[in-house]
Amino acid sequence: MPARIKGKTKEIAKPAKNQNGKAASAAAVRESQPVAIKEAPPAKQDDNKEKKNMTPDHKDVKLADKKIEPDSSAEVAANSGQYDADAITVLKGLEAVQRRPAMYIGDTSVRGFHHLAYEVVDNSIDEALAGHCDTIEVRINADGSCMVEDNGRGIPVDIHKEMKRPALEVVMTILHAGGKFDKKSYKVSGGLHGVGVSVVNALSEWLEVHVARDGNLYYQKYERGAPVTEVKIVGKRKTTGTKVTFLPDTEIFGKTKFNFDILTERVRELAFLNKNLKLSIQDERSGKEHKFQYKGGIAQFVQYIDEARETIMNKPIYLEGEREGVPIEIALQYNDGYNENIFTYVNNIHTVEGGSHMVGFKAALTKTINTYATKNNLVKEKDNLQLTGDDVREGLTAVVSIKVAEPQFEGQTKTKLGNSDIRGIVESFCNEGFSAFFENTPSVARKIIEKCLLAARSREAARKARELTRKKGGLDGSGLPGKLADCSITDPEHCEIYIVEGDSAGGSAKQGRDRRFQAILPIKGKILNVEKARLDKILSNEEIRTIVTALGTGIGSDEFNLEKLRYGRVIIMTDADVDGSHIRTLILTFFFRYMKALIEQSKIYIAQPPLYRVWKSKEEYYCYDDDEKDAVMKRFENKDNVNVQRYKGLGEMNPEQLWKTTMDPEQRTMKLVTIQEAFEADLLFSTLMGDKVEPRRKFIEENAKYVRNLDV
Repeated sequence: MPARIKGKTKEIAKPAKNQNGKAASAAAVRESQPVAIKEAPPAKQDDNKEKKNMTPDHKDVKLADKKIEPDSSAEVAANSGQYDADAITVLKGLEAVQRRPAMYIGDTSVRGFHHLAYEVVDNSIDEALAGHCDTIEVRINADGSCMVEDNGRGIPVDIHKEMKRPALEVVMTILHAGGKFDKKSYKVSGGLHGVGVSVVNALSEWLEVHVARDGNLYYQKYERGAPVTEVKIVGKRKTTGTKVTFLPDTEIFGKTKFNFDILTERVRELAFLNKNLKLSIQDERSGKEHKFQYKGGIAQFVQYIDEARETIMNKPIYLEGEREGVPIEIALQYNDGYNENIFTYVNNIHTVEGGSHMVGFKAALTKTINTYATKNNLVKEKDNLQLTGDDVREGLTAVVSIKVAEPQFEGQTKTKLGNSDIRGIVESFCNEGFSAFFENTPSVARKIIEKCLLAARSREAARKARELTRKKGGLDGSGLPGKLADCSITDPEHCEIYIVEGDSAGGSAKQGRDRRFQAILPIKGKILNVEKARLDKILSNEEIRTIVTALGTGIGSDEFNLEKLRYGRVIIMTDADVDGSHIRTLILTFFFRYMKALIEQSKIYIAQPPLYRVWKSKEEYYCYDDDEKDAVMKRFENKDNVNVQRYKGLGEMNPEQLWKTTMDPEQRTMKLVTIQEAFEADLLFSTLMGDKVEPRRKFIEENAKYVRNLDV
């Protein structure tokens, strides 16, 4: 959980070349997901000299993919250009997982790496859902491996009748082998495809399983998916349970290590979703440890998400029941903010893209509130207002958790629920529950409807503001901002826009850019903090209107259209000081609240200008942090006449320097902005940018020790 919106880069100091061919720049190699470009535009022309090897994307060196030599016959066929039976490759066992790990865990970056641990934990959670487990322990070991232990029934170890091997070995080494298909052992589970733990085994250097069952303690070890020992008894045990310890394969994931905070986020989330379940996580490397157990379940989850906001209710609305064999839990409350936050789960799997259960919940909430407001004459005729879905969800924080025996997900990553019958089931359940709550607590119902009416009036004001601004040519793409220096290529796949702090830096960027595919949009000062404003006020901010117009997507749930985005990458470029960090945070807050799809679709980047320029005579280096600067200084045997310049702002660099260090796709370092956990990202933004001071003070006190390159 405390998920942060963050990019993933690894900076490696290496010299670029200056005009004399000498080493010059501390560049970076990204280990995150590479961004593929279909076709690179021609290189920038500068004084009739071509910049070589230019592409409109930063240079990627992917370290994570495991190299597996193709079958010799298939290789010969491929090399000869033939397409016959020899060209057909048959992958056996877990080889398909090792060749194409991203098909099973999403990617081989930090997210996919931690997904391995999630898969093992989810197996233990399934035991808890079946009523056989009440304690789960997660531990990051000193050697970098991960251990997950539960007190469930233990994986069966007897001989499988069909495979003639121990059931434990079958489960660990064969795809689509598990006890979750016939619904006898597990009525509901998150492991729909039956590939979870076997995939973890395939992608691990080694994996060890201990099973306590039938009075014995059983053990088996695997290396890269293959068993290296038989299932054997190594002791006696009166209790039952399963312990899985594994070390992810460095040939696939590179040097990625388990992040305690990322794993803690998932463990805490599961504790909220499974009330009274005891979960703990420990890190032997640092000594950190957390224990979670929530008797209030998702009602406490909602309070946790809203802890940095003022709520208009004393406690959340909580509904629990079962409809047509589907267990349903709903918790919601309203705060004084302007954004909706709905988090949906199916069998403890976070359905990021929602699905039929979210549609049913939204429909029921809108219908029930409108019905109650009309029945009790809470909407005056003179207002002439009809509460829309956006109105009733302004300031709403909700968690929807259901359990489905046969869920239909989109792929192994399970981001959207497709069961069409679930919409009606959830909608009817919520209609009854919300109606009963409003009838029994009319004071709370009136507060909610008053907030919805205020949202409706603000929505109407925002609509008028948009229309007025549009008439002046301020929002649609027909009249681009005057300060925008656009690029000549119009295909978004090949274009990028830099949102630059200040006119002076904007001027340098305009002169130093490749105007074929790089657009520059300078912004003046700090934009409005959208965390504290409604859309009508946001649209009155000139700098925000300029950004919206330049991107071309529109703004607001009824107008935003990602397909109209004019650039494939939106790059935030600010000074390396406190003001620059603040401006960057304000811009990210705007994108997170009103254009979140840009982040979810990997469109937002943060430029990384160097902090130092180190030079002596004709030798010149650019360094991105103090460690790189110190490493560069050691290269000079004679420290006399070595100059060090600490850049305070982008404007201190001339156009050529800005191009060479921050904008040249062959040299630049960029951070991709991603969302690890939506609810934690939401909590972080509301903490840092909201009205409540105490949560912000607490965050600063707890995290001040991690600050680097503090500008004072």
